Amino acid sequence: MNLPGQPPKQGARSLDPHLRRYAARTAGMTASEIRALFAVASRPEVVSLAGGMPHLAALPLESLSAEVADVVATEGLVALQYGSAHGVPELREQICDVMALEGINAHPDDVVVTVGSQMGLDMVTRIFCDPGDVVLAEGPSYVGALGSFSAYQAQVVHVGMDADGLVPEALREAIASVERTGRRIKFLYTIPNFHNPAGVTLAVQRRAEVLEICRTHGILVVEDNPYGLLGFDGTTYPALRASDPDNVVYLGSFSKTFAAGLRVGWVLAPHAVREKLVLAAESATLCPPTLNQLIVSRYLSTHDWKGQIKTYREAYRDRRDAAISALEQHMPVGSTWNKPNGGFYVWVTVPEGVDTKAMLPRAITQRVAYASGTGFYADGLGSRQLRISYCYPTPERIREGVRRLANVIKDEVELHETFGPTTGRAVSGPHSPSPDTA
Repeated sequence: MNLPGQPPKQGARSLDPHLRRYAARTAGMTASEIRALFAVASRPEVVSLAGGMPHLAALPLESLSAEVADVVATEGLVALQYGSAHGVPELREQICDVMALEGINAHPDDVVVTVGSQMGLDMVTRIFCDPGDVVLAEGPSYVGALGSFSAYQAQVVHVGMDADGLVPEALREAIASVERTGRRIKFLYTIPNFHNPAGVTLAVQRRAEVLEICRTHGILVVEDNPYGLLGFDGTTYPALRASDPDNVVYLGSFSKTFAAGLRVGWVLAPHAVREKLVLAAESATLCPPTLNQLIVSRYLSTHDWKGQIKTYREAYRDRRDAAISALEQHMPVGSTWNKPNGGFYVWVTVPEGVDTKAMLPRAITQRVAYASGTGFYADGLGSRQLRISYCYPTPERIREGVRRLANVIKDEVELHETFGPTTGRAVSGPHSPSPDTA
């Protein structure tokens, strides 16, 4: 197959007549090869432990529907009109109140409302990264971030984690390794709280050290924090942005704490960066949907949103407990996993010789789905890992899904012992993000 920009070989016929017209950067835009599998996985008989979808049944839908109708009835001329790329002023003020729970002291002018935090990731990468620039990111890392970095032809260098999150010494080693090659590091991308997909949290005592390392080397920090208010014991960790407002760009979202379908997120940036983000937003979407912003603003004004977050925390804690107990009961020897204290995900390592990517079609045949580990690395690692999302199914479905998954893994272990390892095709880079791996 010819790469974009390359002429087809003599006598060859291309399935895409536009192939020669594409920009070179499209070579890194790869559709997930498991997307078709997840079309099957969405069937009701399949227990999906794959997607990070919030538990919307916990929302007060009846009262919300009345509020949404009232927004249209009383504010329709504004709600259904074009708006500012900066975002609705009242919502930006309320976002500052939300971030204050994590110790952030912010001005509404430095908040840019986005169409989900994924748009924020895209804009930050667009304004900072030239082709060939380096982005440091935990290994594993959020697949949507890796997709954005790849789309702008940035190179990802992973930084190791342990049970206490990103390892400062590993960060120093990664920086030194990149600097020896003469490449430019533009920023560190990190999910410090209840990491997606690893489920770990950056230890408080490490946070100042990570910030100091980045300041010393002139590296911006991009803090992605959609899960920070979802700690199961009620603990809210101090944001990195709270300690270093001049060198941290903060990404937030209402997708996990309210409603993902409204697609309302935000970026809090240093003032000069804020202006670039507004210009980037104007060129991408002209303006975020005003109606959606006003719905979120009305919800924050009229509902006990802190109490709703508590309800979410309790629901997700029960689901986490169901997942952990099922793993302990069913998984074969040689499997390990973490016990997250917040968020949506358990990161599982399977016995040696099992390839979670190659195993996925067989798992779906057995009516269970998960996210294989290779999608969360830019360098093809992660074949022995998988992510279980416990946020959406009921505890009963979670236990049944883990039971099915464990049986599939046991069968893979037997195949490995009989015939040797089952290995999937090598992965060359991240896939484009999708709701299946959010």
